[in-house]
Amino acid sequence: MHGSASFLRCCRSGLSENRVAPLPDSGNLLSENSCFFMKRDIPNILLINPWIHDFAAYDFWAGPLGLLQLGALLREQGFAVTFIDCLNRFHPEMPRKNGSTRCGRGPYPKKRLPSPKGLEHIPRQYSRYGILPEHFEKSLRTAPPPDLILVTSLMTYWYPGVQESIRHVRSIFPKVPLLLGGIYATLCHAHACRYSGADAVIAGEGISKITGLAEQYTGFSVKAKFDPSDMNTWPCPAWDLRCKNPAVPLLTSKGCPFSCAYCASGFLEPQRMTRNAGHVAEEIFYWHKELGVRDFAFYDDALLISAEQHVIPMLEEICRVCPGLRFHTPNAVHIREITKETAELMFRAGFRTLRLGLETTDFAKRGHLDHKVKEEEFRRAVDCLKKAGFEKNQLGAYLLVGLPGQSLNDAEASVKTVKESGITPIPAWYTPIPHTALWQDAVASSPYDLESDPVFCNNAVMPCMPGGFSWDHISRLKNLL
Repeated sequence: MHGSASFLRCCRSGLSENRVAPLPDSGNLLSENSCFFMKRDIPNILLINPWIHDFAAYDFWAGPLGLLQLGALLREQGFAVTFIDCLNRFHPEMPRKNGSTRCGRGPYPKKRLPSPKGLEHIPRQYSRYGILPEHFEKSLRTAPPPDLILVTSLMTYWYPGVQESIRHVRSIFPKVPLLLGGIYATLCHAHACRYSGADAVIAGEGISKITGLAEQYTGFSVKAKFDPSDMNTWPCPAWDLRCKNPAVPLLTSKGCPFSCAYCASGFLEPQRMTRNAGHVAEEIFYWHKELGVRDFAFYDDALLISAEQHVIPMLEEICRVCPGLRFHTPNAVHIREITKETAELMFRAGFRTLRLGLETTDFAKRGHLDHKVKEEEFRRAVDCLKKAGFEKNQLGAYLLVGLPGQSLNDAEASVKTVKESGITPIPAWYTPIPHTALWQDAVASSPYDLESDPVFCNNAVMPCMPGGFSWDHISRLKNLL
């Protein structure tokens, strides 16, 4: 477990608008007017969280956890780190209403854009979500000159926002090496190499590669102070570089033991790793004490797996050290692992938004999708959660809608079954994902050429739904809810 000195070393606040963080234990930084100026023998690495281009987007406890984890690791190795967030809904020059928050959630500011080619017929408004271009360019121009730029990516069909972000960076720093990583860069590597505008596209996890890449592109030789295969040796992500933290995402484990046909978790995170209970509790307590954070969102793909060794001691430690906080599970938890003990512990620890990974209630035919849960396990879990004290508005079950070959009647039947159980059904429109078992079925069933352009995988256009996008489909499900 990291001691508190380790967290103090790696979590100091950056004070400037561009969130320039001081280096740990370095005499090479001078503080002036709440900004930090680097001597040029210390490379500065600029981290960028790009815009979203989509028909809809909302901040459900979102945050560039992977990018800021790399930032913390680089900072600990002796690099200077600067961060610009194109999705900053608390930007001081944006309207105050965009920063409104409810338990850490809130709307992004947005600006209408033309729909992508091939999706002009979709009767929805396509937008850029995030700060205005002039705000981004101002931040780039006032940032310390970078020696290396790292850009992250998330949804495959959000790549137009990545492209636009990189174009703006290129207009200010045309000769600085720019690397793209993240989910889009990994799942659609060839497409990203061809179209993103980055100098290099890094596929796969970046923890084991980041030190070598930083050395390669800056010439600054360092010796790694962490073990890529041991999460307990990593510093906490550099959330202090954000101008405001309405909520902090947490990652207490990586990887998932299941191989669900619709999910790319196994491709993105092939190795299962966990953090120890004390380390997690210490991070939560640190952000609560230093930044006043009350809401935390678990980003784990398999939070409850091996509960006796992981989540149970972790929640017991949270109850002991960090009472009175609020926790959320936007990535969903595995239903099979919910027992009387885990349900009671989650309630006592302060879980306020609990999402279950149900996907469908057609239990007899779900074998081609996953083997996560049986009907009796779902009903037992719901019963345990209710008896522990959870209310209906706190409990939601994700249900996939628009799967290849799935009719809307099938989805409606699942919604009705979940409602009858006494919790909230949450329809999640299916997104076709490369490198998943369901990908070829999606390609065959979709009216779009999914393999030619990731933009057609956008779940907002219902890419595999018979007949395509329909407001009637949406209305029918909303009426059921």
